[in-house]
Amino acid sequence: MSVTRAQLFTFFADHGIATTTHDHEPVFTVEQAKHAHIDIPGGHCKNLFCKDEKGTLWLIVALEDARIDLKAAKDKIGSKRLTFSKPELLLEILGVEPGSVTPFGLINDTNVKTNVILDEAMMKLPQLNFHPLKNDATTTISSEDLKKFIRATGHNPRIVSVSDPS
Repeated sequence: MSVTRAQLFTFFADHGIATTTHDHEPVFTVEQAKHAHIDIPGGHCKNLFCKDEKGTLWLIVALEDARIDLKAAKDKIGSKRLTFSKPELLLEILGVEPGSVTPFGLINDTNVKTNVILDEAMMKLPQLNFHPLKNDATTTISSEDLKKFIRATGHNPRIVSVSDPS
């Protein structure tokens, strides 16, 4: 069973992770999200939950406008050919539905099946924004606390330059 938003916030508090959350209408695309978070400071992000041809799972996290070529990314992260995972696998592993993909879903990956890649350009920003397990809110977290959160879930985040320079 997936962790609730309240349980996620308790996890943050238990690990000394500071966040701020803004509720808004559900958003399903980056374009919709841009309108919902226009007044929320910090880098706004997208999350790609992928699977390679060996069955290895990858969560690639980058700024919302970052261009990520999955063919090029595979070599940068040491993977085989990457494809987007099926919604059923996303729900099973991260406990979220399409449109709500977030690194906070790693709290549900208790078997630590997902490799986490944080784009280097994104990690240069002091504040980042993600959905708190559902796409009807945005939670702001420092980039340092994001790494702290990911490690507290048992995952080892890697910072890799996966986005194409603009």
